[in-house]
Amino acid sequence: MSTDISIAENLQRLRQRIAHFEQKYDRPHNCVQLLAVSKTQGPEKILAAWHCGQRDFGENYVQEAQQKMQALPGRDICWHFIGPLQSNKTRAVAELFDWVHSVDRVKIAQRLNAQRPDSLPPLKILLQVNISGEASKSGAGLTELESMAAAIRELPRLQLRGLMAIPAPEAVFERQRRVFRTLAQARDALVSKGFSDCTQLSMGMSQDFEAAIAEGATLIRIGTAVFGARPPGTILSPSMVDGDREEKPGS
Repeated sequence: MSTDISIAENLQRLRQRIAHFEQKYDRPHNCVQLLAVSKTQGPEKILAAWHCGQRDFGENYVQEAQQKMQALPGRDICWHFIGPLQSNKTRAVAELFDWVHSVDRVKIAQRLNAQRPDSLPPLKILLQVNISGEASKSGAGLTELESMAAAIRELPRLQLRGLMAIPAPEAVFERQRRVFRTLAQARDALVSKGFSDCTQLSMGMSQDFEAAIAEGATLIRIGTAVFGARPPGTILSPSMVDGDREEKPGS
């Protein structure tokens, strides 16, 4: 019961903060969608958030997400895949998820398209951008986005909806805004070139979502502030972690 109460209070507090920032930065009311990042959280916590009206949940690991989906059937949950996506995981993602935030190569998009069941609506995808130019981070470069978008437009089982980024940590608010502004400008450039569905910006986490909202975020990815600190143990078994380990680049 206490967990349910704390999640309800956390969600209420977050929604109030989001509404405040929308007003503060002259954004339309309810234009920012909260994506509750539920990785390593058990199904009971997702269900508690669902009872509070939360419908969008983000998962990083395919096998972990499958277990939760099986434990929570028949509910109007919108599942977002937000982790690194390698070729050996595309089939499960294409079959199970509604959104993918981490498409960084045309090859991955082509696999998702080929493996998306015809019985499901087109898979909504976001292009992940390596906005800070970090060698250790996944993501396409800014100069690649138009050619990637053009290639994805030819894939009928996918719908390109926008861009996603995970910037390098930055403590200074104005610097946070500057990085997010770059992503927003890249999204606007795609829209101006005819990619009219490319309106979404998935950016901003617990430490920087005010700056993200200020610069046009439409999806913010929040975990701990919804569910509380993750327990010392994890619901992931070693085999699940091994199964979701990233492959080497180029695989």
